Amino acid sequence: MLTRRGTAVIALAIAMAALAGPAGAQGRLVVYSANDANLNRFVFDAFTRETGIDVEPVEGGSGVVFRRIASERERPLGDAVWGVSRALLANNRALLAPYASKNKSVVPADFRDPEDRWIGTNLHLLVILQNTKLVPADAGPKTWADLIDPQWKGKIAFTDPANSGSAFTNLTLLAELWGGGEAGWDRVAQLLANTRVLNRSTLVFQGVGNGEFALGMSLEYAGLLWASNGAPVKVVYPQDGTVAQMEGVAIIKGGPDPEAAKAFVDYITRKDVREAILRFAFRRAARQDLDLTKLPGQMPALTDVKLIPYDEDGWGARRAATLQKIQDLVRQTR
Repeated sequence: MLTRRGTAVIALAIAMAALAGPAGAQGRLVVYSANDANLNRFVFDAFTRETGIDVEPVEGGSGVVFRRIASERERPLGDAVWGVSRALLANNRALLAPYASKNKSVVPADFRDPEDRWIGTNLHLLVILQNTKLVPADAGPKTWADLIDPQWKGKIAFTDPANSGSAFTNLTLLAELWGGGEAGWDRVAQLLANTRVLNRSTLVFQGVGNGEFALGMSLEYAGLLWASNGAPVKVVYPQDGTVAQMEGVAIIKGGPDPEAAKAFVDYITRKDVREAILRFAFRRAARQDLDLTKLPGQMPALTDVKLIPYDEDGWGARRAATLQKIQDLVRQTR
């Protein structure tokens, strides 16, 4: 018997197939992807139906993916890389080939490379997740600073920043927001004292969705996905500000089939495809011409969310030392 979500997945797959025109040239495309396997399968199957190009996914963590691409730089085996952060794309731009996507004009300049070596596909917003059975919808935190309140001690799930790029961004963002320097880190320590630090990001949103934790520091899509499946989860966009972490797609320089890679870049940034991906996995599109009021999740427009500056490059350069500082704070607050 199909679940409601299973029925929805099949309907979306049929819808994407209906969007497809006649199959194009046959070919084979190797995509290195840091996305989860379900999203890869959903997208790659639809791409093959439309284009006739078979996709061979190579899946792994984003760091692992780029280490492999670097090791193959003399004889690349992959054609495209997808689902990796702006920082990794920028740091590895020498391994990427320039290509101006047909959809470039609808992706803000902040979310694409000025030399067209990569283009944003989706955005992850750092948010607070709230279990509304444990904490009534109107009684939860409104800001990051509210999480320091002693009433939340032991009730906030958070991922170990050593295992999560978004968790690392979350804490360094707050250190900046709360004044920087030791003053900022002192407040971060107060927050950490209220948290349960978990090994994997999935444990955070699962814990909130299942009622193990009242609150979680997580990503927008995770809360919306759990809420769509009936969990009592509210997504809180902190009033003191957040960041939009970009993930993108790029063509691997010297790959076996650059034309298939170009076709994939144009496909994965196309409006109807981004709408289908949002329906399937609640991934907010980097392109800004989707009518979010007519799509699941009722996401606020990016212009309605308070976004604050974040020194991504600076923190990336100081990552090792900063992680050590964070680990010291975690130990001190247990």
